[in-house]
Amino acid sequence: MPPVHILGIESSCDETAAAVVRSGEFTASSAIFSQLATHQPYGGVVPELASREHLRGIVPVVRQALKDAAQTPESIDAIAVTRGPGLAGALLVGVSYAKALAFALEKPLIAVNHLEGHIHAVLLEERQRGNRDLNFPVLALVVSGGHTHLYLCERAGPQEAAAWRYRLVGRTRDDAAGEAYDKVAKLLGLGYPGGPVIDRLAPHGDATAVNFTPAQIKGKDRSAAKESAPTFFDFSFSGIKTAVLRHVELNQMQAAILKRHMSLSEKAKPALEDYLAVCDKQTLDLIASFQHTVVEDLVGKTLRAAEEFQPAALFVTGGVAANSELRRCFEERSARAGLPVFFPSCPLSTDNAAMIAAAAYPRFLLKDFADPQFSAEPSMALG
Repeated sequence: MPPVHILGIESSCDETAAAVVRSGEFTASSAIFSQLATHQPYGGVVPELASREHLRGIVPVVRQALKDAAQTPESIDAIAVTRGPGLAGALLVGVSYAKALAFALEKPLIAVNHLEGHIHAVLLEERQRGNRDLNFPVLALVVSGGHTHLYLCERAGPQEAAAWRYRLVGRTRDDAAGEAYDKVAKLLGLGYPGGPVIDRLAPHGDATAVNFTPAQIKGKDRSAAKESAPTFFDFSFSGIKTAVLRHVELNQMQAAILKRHMSLSEKAKPALEDYLAVCDKQTLDLIASFQHTVVEDLVGKTLRAAEEFQPAALFVTGGVAANSELRRCFEERSARAGLPVFFPSCPLSTDNAAMIAAAAYPRFLLKDFADPQFSAEPSMALG
């Protein structure tokens, strides 16, 4: 079969991305138009601004991806786009553009679930490394700013042209892990995005200094009941966010936080030394304790789910998968359990279009194309 070049488009949140992937296993190009500077002053993503920035960035980013891949709109074989989940306005920009482009070029259009894309980011890079011997089923933890989900994933057959099946076995009941990172960083005056900053500062604090209690979730939720699962592995991160706030209030840290925020806001791109200069031991210990608790919860529940479902491998993917402590902890504990664990590279952990094009390839082989009348689904489920 000749090579298949799929143009992927991703616009689910605050990154406008386009990529060309060949036959689901080689990234010919990956271009991203970042909105970080737009949202930083607000301490988080503003949906209306995100939609406007997608409108501004989608045409040049698609042109850049095609140019970098030495392709033209006419030479690609199909177009893939994120249908959901995500911000409604942001998704609509990508979906509308992809539909118009596919119609004008008379190319097949493939609608992809954003969560499925994160799972296929791992498969894409493993294939690029020549690793084609992955066994299934796989237990995948998708952990990011908007999602903390556990899926049992398997293919319906050994061939590339096989449908994928996803079973949800755990999810967050409230805040996603990445959202908790961003909110805690904002609370402590560290700026946005919070995940990378907390990860860099945590090694400088004592992770045992503050005794946070992981969320205790009781009762079977409706998703688990539907699947008739014997056990559920749900997460909750709103409690630890509240616990950090209470710690700040009880220890009267507000004045120092305000001073830190003012100091860091004067710097366009603060370095690690800038953060350390405005963080005392109490703050660093709080940061380290917060990260340690979140990581232990993510790793512990995922490995307990692995004991329950006996997968052949673990995938850890999504923006929070770039966290150094999370990777180290998963590698150490999964090795002791005799279970291989795979991560995407840091560029493919965050939102990107290469993962969307890779996830679209099996659907292309099955001729599973989108209805021309489809629209964005902000609350789209996987499975």
